[in-house]
Amino acid sequence: MFENPIRRRLSRRFQVSLVWEGALVGLFAGALVTLYRLALTQGERILRAIVASWANNPVMAVAWFVALAVMAVVVALLVRWEPATSGSGIPQVDAEVMGAMDAPWYRVIAAKFAEGTIGALGGLSLGREGPSVQLGGMAGKGVSRILKRGRGEERLLVTCGAGAGMAAAFHAPLTGVMFALEEIHKTFNAPLIISVMMSAVMSDYVTSQVLGLQPVISFRLSEIIPHEAYALLIVFGLVMGVVGAAHNIGMFALQNLLSRIRYRHAWLRYLIPFMVAGGVALLAPELMCGGDAILEMLMSPQGLSIGTLVLVLLGKYLFTGVCFGAGTPGGTLFPLVIMGTLAGAIFGMGATRVLGMSDAFVMNFMVLGIAGMFAGAIRAPVTAVVLAFELTGSLEQLLSLAVVSVFAYVTANLLQVDAYYEHLLARLLGTTTDEAHEHWGSHGRQLHSYVVEAGCPAADKLISQIDWPERTLVVSVRRCGREIVPRGSLRLLEGDRILVLLDEHDGDNNERFVRHVCHGTFAPLDVVE
Repeated sequence: MFENPIRRRLSRRFQVSLVWEGALVGLFAGALVTLYRLALTQGERILRAIVASWANNPVMAVAWFVALAVMAVVVALLVRWEPATSGSGIPQVDAEVMGAMDAPWYRVIAAKFAEGTIGALGGLSLGREGPSVQLGGMAGKGVSRILKRGRGEERLLVTCGAGAGMAAAFHAPLTGVMFALEEIHKTFNAPLIISVMMSAVMSDYVTSQVLGLQPVISFRLSEIIPHEAYALLIVFGLVMGVVGAAHNIGMFALQNLLSRIRYRHAWLRYLIPFMVAGGVALLAPELMCGGDAILEMLMSPQGLSIGTLVLVLLGKYLFTGVCFGAGTPGGTLFPLVIMGTLAGAIFGMGATRVLGMSDAFVMNFMVLGIAGMFAGAIRAPVTAVVLAFELTGSLEQLLSLAVVSVFAYVTANLLQVDAYYEHLLARLLGTTTDEAHEHWGSHGRQLHSYVVEAGCPAADKLISQIDWPERTLVVSVRRCGREIVPRGSLRLLEGDRILVLLDEHDGDNNERFVRHVCHGTFAPLDVVE
């Protein structure tokens, strides 16, 4: 009754193979992302040297704008050669894991590497994290193709690569693991956790051998916020939930606006952010690139006013929005982290002045701002806490991080604003919100929720092709944060969350069967090859 792939998935040999394959993916992804980070760093150095020379050579400024136009053309040609490289790359990895996309891994790696380097050289407000996740995911796909693995195992290795890419980008292996599980794969099981962890650790090891042990962002906290002030943290969590939702609303609006413009030539779309980058380099060079200059400024915020920080936050947001809205290849995760840091600094400075708190707590609120922004915009609260923890190394800070992340997450959800990457994935797949489906009565039946996991019998099958138990009804399918009417012609994808109405008279057997269909966990767990 049950297929051999399920026995293989439950076997010890399969679990062991996932560990060494995960390590191989981490090695490949870590080396690739390390080279990518070195290329971006060199590009930013060249950029800042050019900007510094403008004061004595105005002709250089004119020549640089011409060079920016050439960069826009080159990026357009690269995206035309490989369309899967537009944007940050994280939605494309999500689509790969779901089985909705099958991009050529070698072309994506080559094009994304070149596009990101050009973007850094041009000074665009884009980060390395999104592209690093895509580069890592494609490294996992490349390993799978070289080893001639099946499509189901390939998706697991893509998840491993995505976690390895995030770990190498932030120099934070636990963040890479949680991001891969919470945002990319959206399911947790022991073999997957172990293989992703092995991949992230190996990737971080490779990166640290070349770039050192220091994290990309490092905060040293001298004080811990006392429990008596946790009411203020709840308020801050609510604020960050609103800020995260506002971030998404504005980004989506700019994306819609710039996509509606009719461009005579494709490269004109990318000309907009590159020309804006040239203007920013002239007027506000600290806003260039991902935000390292802003971070340096925030490390000693005592000399800064709240008004200055608000202007920097708005400027960074608008510049990032233009780069993102045009579909320029590059990540927005690091700029989002910088914006969370700025929001935390603004709130912290306000709290110290109004409530008389110590100035040392401003740094704490900067870290809490990162977690709150991550939870409010991306809706990955666990990853938010882990990331902030790895940036500080402070166990005492975990409780305050959890409080802010939970309240930011709940607030953003209550505002009914799409999660950032779920919205982008839905746009990539062309998914729209259907009208509310007919309400089904539950008399004599039980409602159960399942997530379609990688390699399970339901993945990549039409609803009508699945032999559901008698009197079983699929009530709804939730994909990319949107409800889809579950018609028989709908193909289930990995990561879909389905709501199933089961007959309660034979509930245990039916529930076990549907769990097998969606999770592949019906057979006894002691089956071995």
